[in-house]
Amino acid sequence: MTIAPDNPQQGASHLYRTMRDFVQAMDDTLPGKFEITKEGIVHDMLSPGGPHEVTAARISRRLEKMLPDALLAHTGTPDVEDEPEGIMRHPDVMVIAWADLDVQGSIDPRALVAAIEVVSQSNPENDWVTKMRDYPLMGVPVYVIFDPRTGDGAVLTDIHATPDGPRYATRKDFVYGEDVTIGDWTISTEGLPRYAAP
Repeated sequence: MTIAPDNPQQGASHLYRTMRDFVQAMDDTLPGKFEITKEGIVHDMLSPGGPHEVTAARISRRLEKMLPDALLAHTGTPDVEDEPEGIMRHPDVMVIAWADLDVQGSIDPRALVAAIEVVSQSNPENDWVTKMRDYPLMGVPVYVIFDPRTGDGAVLTDIHATPDGPRYATRKDFVYGEDVTIGDWTISTEGLPRYAAP
């Protein structure tokens, strides 16, 4: 028998907080990365390494050379969290103001200038499907995907309302070797590593 809460929003909020507590408890215990979506907890079993980390570091460094002093291309913690929506994500690189990074706890997703993801070899749908849905819902204005599996990616912008919720209206695809524009800054994708064939 299922008992529905008097306030469905309160029930969803309680479930989200329970998942968040679990994720925080597991972060130091199990390998990989945990995030929370509308469907539940996403656990990317493999700790990122090699081409994934090199790609994130190169993108961060290339952006840092272009950004004004008030912004940075951050690759560390904390998570980006929208508790009312029940979503917690951890972008591989986030463009954010120093002032918005200097907070206790999670970062407000609406403070991000851009979220950048390097596609995981073990769970590509997380970046290409669920984050493509979650980031506009969270109000992240620019979402960029780099895919070392295929050597290409996409820049998604212009959030607009749809019957299924907020979505990005503009998608610009690129292939490695081309320049890519992220917000107001253009960087090279030359020399980004690819995953080895399985």
